[in-house]
Amino acid sequence: MKIVGLTGGIGSGKSTVLNLFKGCGVKTFSADLSAKKLVNSDIILINLIKDSFGNDIYKNNILDSKKLSSIVFDNPSKLKTLNSIIHPAVASDFKDFLDMNKDHYIIKEAAIIFETKSENNYDKIILVRAPLETRIERVMNRDKVSKKEVMKRIDNQLDESSIIDKCDYIIDNYNEEDLNERVLSIHQELSV
Repeated sequence: MKIVGLTGGIGSGKSTVLNLFKGCGVKTFSADLSAKKLVNSDIILINLIKDSFGNDIYKNNILDSKKLSSIVFDNPSKLKTLNSIIHPAVASDFKDFLDMNKDHYIIKEAAIIFETKSENNYDKIILVRAPLETRIERVMNRDKVSKKEVMKRIDNQLDESSIIDKCDYIIDNYNEEDLNERVLSIHQELSV
């Protein structure tokens, strides 16, 4: 089974592309959705987050992600701490996912494949790109945050130009019709 990584900057449209592959019948795993589930359900993870960021980081037993984001995106060492807590839990969840799925290939969406130096864990890597202003607007609308907050997140990710040569496929997310065609083309190639 091939493990295909799907990456791209925040707001590039990774989730949209992941859903298009899912529509082709491909089994998909979202590291982001896994993390969001685990931070509110895995008691060991919850306690580690509370130990590192304080008990008040949870409100009514739900992680206050806006508060956590404001802490970690202003402080690289806090972001590193958070990643060191969450990544092992997501990796374990992904291992369980792999154990249950034995298809020809699966897709794992992960925003920071290259930042975590995990690119060698994938047989192929797909990069999703979109214009910066489009990405900023999408994240502002989705997360109800300011442009400044979006830029802090973007600044914590590698620049596309530094990773483009390491990716096997590029998907430019400019319009829906081209996006569908590109996903179908890659799917047909990976299915061989």
